[in-house]
Amino acid sequence: MEEEIRIRSPRGKEVLGVVESLLGANKIRVMCQDGKLRMCRIPGKMRKRVWIRENDAVLIEPWEIQGNENGNVKWRYTPTESSWLRRKGILKL
Repeated sequence: MEEEIRIRSPRGKEVLGVVESLLGANKIRVMCQDGKLRMCRIPGKMRKRVWIRENDAVLIEPWEIQGNENGNVKWRYTPTESSWLRRKGILKL
């Protein structure tokens, strides 16, 4: 019997992505699953609690304006969660 895992999934306009590089301050470059490279901002609430490194799987919400180029980080997946997403075929990067 397989154990059920509860993982935050994309809702609405949110997109899965993988961190390509850290740009300093609160900015990161993320390769999103829709094939776009976005400059994303880590909100202050998250920046103080969560460390984000290269190759981490993250959940991005593109901006209303400049949505193809920018976005906000909504969630960072743990290594266990990201390997589960890859194994199930949800994260293809």
